[in-house]
Amino acid sequence: MNTGGGLQEQKLQELLTYAGRFSPFYREWFALHHIDPATIRTLDDLSTIPPTTKEHLQRRNMDFLCTGRDRIAEYTTTSGTLGSPVTIALTHNDLNRLADNEYHSFLCADGSAGDIYQLMLTLDRQFMAGIAYYSGIRKLGAGVIRVGPGVPALQWQTIIRLEPTVLVAVPSFMLKLISYARENHIDLNRSSVKKAICIGENIRHPDFSLNILGKKITEAWNIRLYSTYASTEMQTAFTECGEGKGGHLQPELLIVELLDDNDRKVGPGIAGEVTITTLGIEGMPLIRYKTGDICTYDDQPCACGRTSLRLSPIIGRKQQMIKFKGTTLYPPALFDLLNEMEEVLDFVVEVYSNEVGLDEILLHLVPAARTEECDHRIRSYLQARLRVSPHIVYIDAAGIQKMQFPEASRKAIKFLDRRK
Repeated sequence: MNTGGGLQEQKLQELLTYAGRFSPFYREWFALHHIDPATIRTLDDLSTIPPTTKEHLQRRNMDFLCTGRDRIAEYTTTSGTLGSPVTIALTHNDLNRLADNEYHSFLCADGSAGDIYQLMLTLDRQFMAGIAYYSGIRKLGAGVIRVGPGVPALQWQTIIRLEPTVLVAVPSFMLKLISYARENHIDLNRSSVKKAICIGENIRHPDFSLNILGKKITEAWNIRLYSTYASTEMQTAFTECGEGKGGHLQPELLIVELLDDNDRKVGPGIAGEVTITTLGIEGMPLIRYKTGDICTYDDQPCACGRTSLRLSPIIGRKQQMIKFKGTTLYPPALFDLLNEMEEVLDFVVEVYSNEVGLDEILLHLVPAARTEECDHRIRSYLQARLRVSPHIVYIDAAGIQKMQFPEASRKAIKFLDRRK
């Protein structure tokens, strides 16, 4: 499934020896499952090691650490989307690896030293992505403008004054930039911005065509969009090239497998759980770690000339699958539906258990108008597309902002899982 097999196998052997010696968790894991790291020589041999999960990392967090605390340069945390947050500790070498990862990611996304990147995300609150983007751009030799998240007025003041060429932003926030520009008579296409690195949300369908969010951005604003997928645990990003046909694997940094429900590898184009083995990490390396993200992959050479495996956009997260009145849904599919509707300005999707333990969906919506006609169009559209009718509550913009950005949140929350 991966290119660069020889290099990966060499790094894999180094990783297994290292983790087996220095990680309390993996020492026990190998002993429990009678794994001798010395016998694992190839990528195919890797499948003899049982996968680990988020629950292992949550329960035994610091037992994954392979170094003394005196060698840790930075402590980061996951966002806690699928449960309690996890700490990921990085050494100085890990931080350099992180910078190198994003340097190659920005190159993949047609970046150059001549670009100026406006970062519309937090660089604090133990957020790995912020420091990763910043470090990668510095390594690229490009300019950085650290504006932080939110505040369309400030973002536009900065764009007009400092003329960035690339935005790093959540796609749904870019719709707010477009709306602000229209309301304030700013000509989007006369701005300095030519590209956007889209983080945290899908802009494409699994077949790589633009979804409604991607279309809304590009129809209003003549800029190129590049999607990226990463997680704190993998300390590596899959970033699109200009072809827009999936995020490219960096094989020197990561081994990736897509597994079915029985932990068997799936073939190209078949949905499976992204399972990663990190290469070259000193602090908290991970071996066959199941991310919970469901994707497909393509292993054919890309038109850009790269031959590494490419991942599709996230189809959904395994733990977030919703079974609603006989219909199976993932949140991204619901987000696409809601983004399609002109009658819906913003939203949060909540899922909870009813009195008999079945999934129920409650949509918190900011409607374009508080009228019976608007309500009827929203309900009719959802019924037609979903074949079932979720519960709806209407809320104003201030209320949805509080839901999406609770205290200490690092990114907008659009899915609330309140199931028992």
